[in-house]
Amino acid sequence: MKEQEQAYQTQGLQQDLVLDIRDLHIAFGSNVVLNGFDLQLHKGECKVVLGRSGSGKSVLIKCVIGLLKPDSGSINMLGHDILAMDSDDLDKMRVRIGFLFQGNALYDSMTVRENLEFPMRRHHIDLADQSADERVMEALENVGLEHTVDMMPAELSGGMKKRIALARTLILKPDIILYDEPTSGLDPVTSREIAHLITEVQEKYKTSSIVISHDMGCVQTVADRIAVLLDGKCCAEGTYDELAKSDIKEVREFFE
Repeated sequence: MKEQEQAYQTQGLQQDLVLDIRDLHIAFGSNVVLNGFDLQLHKGECKVVLGRSGSGKSVLIKCVIGLLKPDSGSINMLGHDILAMDSDDLDKMRVRIGFLFQGNALYDSMTVRENLEFPMRRHHIDLADQSADERVMEALENVGLEHTVDMMPAELSGGMKKRIALARTLILKPDIILYDEPTSGLDPVTSREIAHLITEVQEKYKTSSIVISHDMGCVQTVADRIAVLLDGKCCAEGTYDELAKSDIKEVREFFE
């Protein structure tokens, strides 16, 4: 009976997977970046990938969204084999994936409204019973910046730009959001605000998220679980408290 219950639980976890990365390898010449990396993300989960600068975190994200092709391994996202997709299929898949760039990547020549409308025009989104303007204002309301709708990026502070970039990510209502160093370059107070905002978005939209970060304050706030990237592999995974007590010295050092 116990074996049957365990089998049902395992099957449920597999069905709940929205991202399954197995044995990922990628090298640039003699520089081995990922060397058998594994990661699983479940529906509604926020998982942080923690690693030192240059450890391969950004390379991992680029592989996930199809900007880089690994040398070997598999990436299954939302039931689809990412590595088998052509460019058209990848474009369709990216509608379901939100990506918050480290540098925000707002268009300086566009107003906030135009920045938020751009991905809807780019992907020809059918808004059904909601107008484009309603979708824009809803996204801005989610980040507390409705009043910025006609402002230019140059008029915004660093924290406001990060919030607008998140609003633009939310505009397509993605299933998965990838955050690349979401608090990079921000002061401690604004960093905490962004971390709490990520948690609020997670709870409101039930999205699944991967956060690339080495900001331990942000990590502690947002993470359901943490995967530590070391020497190209996931050397440890667990909750914040579990990894703080890890037997692996290189893992504990992040939490000291």
